[in-house]
Amino acid sequence: MKTLATLCALVLGIACQSSQPPPEPPAPAAAPKSNLPPLDPTNIVSIAVGSKDHTTLVTALKAADYVTAVSNAGPFTVFAPTNAAFDKLPKGTVEALVAPEKQDDLKNILKYHVTTSVLQSKDFKDGQTLAMANGAKVTLHVNAGKVSINDAAIVASIPASNGIVHVIDGVLLPPAK
Repeated sequence: MKTLATLCALVLGIACQSSQPPPEPPAPAAAPKSNLPPLDPTNIVSIAVGSKDHTTLVTALKAADYVTAVSNAGPFTVFAPTNAAFDKLPKGTVEALVAPEKQDDLKNILKYHVTTSVLQSKDFKDGQTLAMANGAKVTLHVNAGKVSINDAAIVASIPASNGIVHVIDGVLLPPAK
């Protein structure tokens, strides 16, 4: 019996000193595939994210969980307020709206800045109304070639792969229900 134990110990000792390298660890699992389309650098969200003048809008889109919606194929016309436009709101308004408990109010305001289809400034007519994504309407004003929506002036227009962004100098506030 003692000889058998010595023989087992000797075999185990030789096996542990084998010159074979240890087995390779398994390859890491591939990252799960996303259901989201690849990032398009020319879509509406990418344009806003790439603009230093729209960081507040991007923060609002994230807080409302609308980044994916506005990244979709569209077509959309987005009236995008600048940071300076948000700064015109009463102090504390933006901070209150991005709070989780105000998400429904924020969504309503953001939807009031979006309509379907691609609408060029050159096609706008004075007094024209547009139905917005929240169901309310806005009024366009054209005066001496300058276009405004409600009381916000369009200061630039940027074509996007999924629509168009009209940069505006005011935040559109939907009418009270």
